[in-house]
Amino acid sequence: MKKIFSILILGAWSALVLAGGKHAGGHDDDHAMAYGAPGEAAQVSRVIEVQAADNMRYAPAAITVRRGETVKFVVKNTGKLPHEFVLGNAQSLKEHAEMMRRYPDMEHDDPNMAKVAPGGTGNLIWKFTRAGTVEFACLIPGHYEAGMKGRIRVNAK
Repeated sequence: MKKIFSILILGAWSALVLAGGKHAGGHDDDHAMAYGAPGEAAQVSRVIEVQAADNMRYAPAAITVRRGETVKFVVKNTGKLPHEFVLGNAQSLKEHAEMMRRYPDMEHDDPNMAKVAPGGTGNLIWKFTRAGTVEFACLIPGHYEAGMKGRIRVNAK
């Protein structure tokens, strides 16, 4: 029953976030796919290792890529707690973190995220299609609030 409820909540939240190009708050904003799209392994031009630690920090916390580049992120969890690596913008990550706080048992597997078990490794392949700043964060309750986030600068060339 709990899993069905989680799926229903996630479906409703996803519909609100993606419907009509607006967040639930009713304002226009860049959404999960506005800065890129899931990439294909054959197109990967670079691999970037990101460590997720129990001190609620990523290493590195600042990454630079080029527009058009397809990057494979190898996320290594060096701690004893589960962690995530979720791509988004400040507003979408903050909203998603709030949703995770309200529904901590919610399970999801979105193309812009990697969930990594303690001591494990997760992969995320992403093609960056737009110059600007993309953020990443761990949205497990309490982790985002503790500062587990970083930025990706997408240069025009």
